[in-house]
Amino acid sequence: MHALNRLIDLALEEDIGTGDITTETLIPADAEGDAALIAKEDLVLAGIPVAQAVFRRLDPTITFPEQLADGTSVTPGTCVLKVHGRLQSLLTGERTALNFLQRLSGIATHVRRYLEAMPATAIRLVDTRKTTPGWRALEKYAVRTGGAANHRMSLSDGILIKDNHVAICGGIRAALEKARQTAPHTLKLEIEVATPAEAQEAAEAGADIIMLDNMAPETIREAVHRIDGRALVEVSGGVNRNNIAALAASGVDIVSVGALTHSAVAVDISMTILNAS
Repeated sequence: MHALNRLIDLALEEDIGTGDITTETLIPADAEGDAALIAKEDLVLAGIPVAQAVFRRLDPTITFPEQLADGTSVTPGTCVLKVHGRLQSLLTGERTALNFLQRLSGIATHVRRYLEAMPATAIRLVDTRKTTPGWRALEKYAVRTGGAANHRMSLSDGILIKDNHVAICGGIRAALEKARQTAPHTLKLEIEVATPAEAQEAAEAGADIIMLDNMAPETIREAVHRIDGRALVEVSGGVNRNNIAALAASGVDIVSVGALTHSAVAVDISMTILNAS
């Protein structure tokens, strides 16, 4: 919560500056009313508690008579959150609350569409670290809300040996052996490979997870054959909604997609004042 409040404070400071001149000029300080946040398109909700936190951070007296749960699929015209309180607070917090809600719901909606394009198998769809700086915890929450899973939250969460690590260490086997000598026994060793031959080498060297990077479906099938069940297989790079079904059907266990976060488009949600007194 502390990290979220820091992010909200930064966003409010950025948007309000020295004060909401328009609202303070037009709206009496003691005027109260209700507002509704309305979905303007089909979407999957994510970020309702964050939007509430924005309003409460601005004005602790604000209440929420009605709300829908994150993960709910809604249609245009649906009220996703009703807000009651001082009208100045509602109007001043409107854009910041909507920015969070629209962005996070956009990610959840994007994820859900990826899942709908995949076959009904046990393959796991996961995100990457390609997130907006400072927003990682929120964006990965939105990924989970949409129905996918998270890869590493940070570099400290697991060992993933990539091509640059391999080059510095002098090869796949050397990198894996060095990692095994120094890493805690509780950590799995994952390594990125670019060819079926490298995948076989990684399997023979004892990798726990082998990431197939930017391979075509037929090349992935060959790599899976060479790995022969000795490691979990993750595919990454170049994945989109048009090819994810073919990739998921190629025998892999995990599909990681940076586009779940970096290419998601904010959805359309607006706020309407319902009454004023």
